[in-house]
Amino acid sequence: MTAPGGSRPAGPVYHVNTRAELKRQRRGKAHGCWDHLYLAPLWPKYGVNLGTLLRTCDAVGACLVVPRLPWVPEALARGNTLRRPTCVHRVGNPLTWLGTQRERGARVVGVELADDAVRLADLKPARCPTIAVLGHESDGIPFEALPHLDEMVEIPMVGTGISLNVAVAGSLVAYKLAGLL
Repeated sequence: MTAPGGSRPAGPVYHVNTRAELKRQRRGKAHGCWDHLYLAPLWPKYGVNLGTLLRTCDAVGACLVVPRLPWVPEALARGNTLRRPTCVHRVGNPLTWLGTQRERGARVVGVELADDAVRLADLKPARCPTIAVLGHESDGIPFEALPHLDEMVEIPMVGTGISLNVAVAGSLVAYKLAGLL
């Protein structure tokens, strides 16, 4: 690429991949359930966040775990901008499901502000079945769910807000657990 006047621009020249190139580089279809990484917004408030998290799950090769609430299927259908089947698990009682997952040996990580939480930068990638639990957008992870967590992770912030949007926070944690950050 040359700059106006025929001179070469200073700095590196980048090649931006086309959609066709990206498609060839990535997997051709959605993954099946790998039983490895789960993103679990178990107390959702806004359907739009579920759609964003569904897209993140596809990007990192994770499954989405959602409660059986009447409005959730429509929110997922509307949020599935990939228009392909995705790996979604529906659970009745979130607390019972979390207890069962811990009993089977899964690592359960809560995304929450807590004194003993590990910073996102120090979170270790998933090497065994791992569940990232996301709380309610306003109230966080319910108190009664805390005994089901093996560890907590917090995302440091320097601004005036107390927390990030649940879809943004969940996406950051999912990328870290997938070993992509």
